[in-house]
Amino acid sequence: MFAYFRGKLALLLPEEAVVEVSGVAYQLLISATTHRQLPEQGSEVLLFAHLVVRQDLLQLYGFSREEERQLFRLLLLATGVGPKLALALLSGLSVKDIHEAILGDSPERLYGITGVGKKTAAKIILDLRDRILKLSPASAMASPDGNPSARLRDDAVNALVTLGFSRIMAQKAVVAIAEQTPRLTVEEIIKAALLSIHNS
Repeated sequence: MFAYFRGKLALLLPEEAVVEVSGVAYQLLISATTHRQLPEQGSEVLLFAHLVVRQDLLQLYGFSREEERQLFRLLLLATGVGPKLALALLSGLSVKDIHEAILGDSPERLYGITGVGKKTAAKIILDLRDRILKLSPASAMASPDGNPSARLRDDAVNALVTLGFSRIMAQKAVVAIAEQTPRLTVEEIIKAALLSIHNS
């Protein structure tokens, strides 16, 4: 219903932002990650939005980046995860860290977030491991600073899938290689990933 709000940041609190658009003020709940990325109160701001509809509540959630909103929506699909817990996850971990925890089947990386115990973490990974691959490659693979090398990583993943490897295995290998040795070409990433997969 709402794609984003662009206007004056009328109020900024640790868990809330109010954006004034054409004289109308919209209250959006935000993660700690988004809070850190917002400008000073009174500045112009753009927040991607998601509307949660409950029987007795309409609540807007705001995100400084589209990939954070996509991951928030994905988290809501996991059993037992509501908006509050999804926002807590996005406050405690970066988008990249959550993606890697799910793709790498590493529930222990989600521990420590308020409300996330061993069972919840395992359920999140079980429910979302396949779904997360349907997100746009840029969202699933991008680094926190929006590094354009995400496109190269996606090309490398697609090449490995063409060679017969599963997408999950390919993504894990490519992400690991790209983090260890940035600024590689597609061909270099593929070669290093193949070596990593064969040695694992």
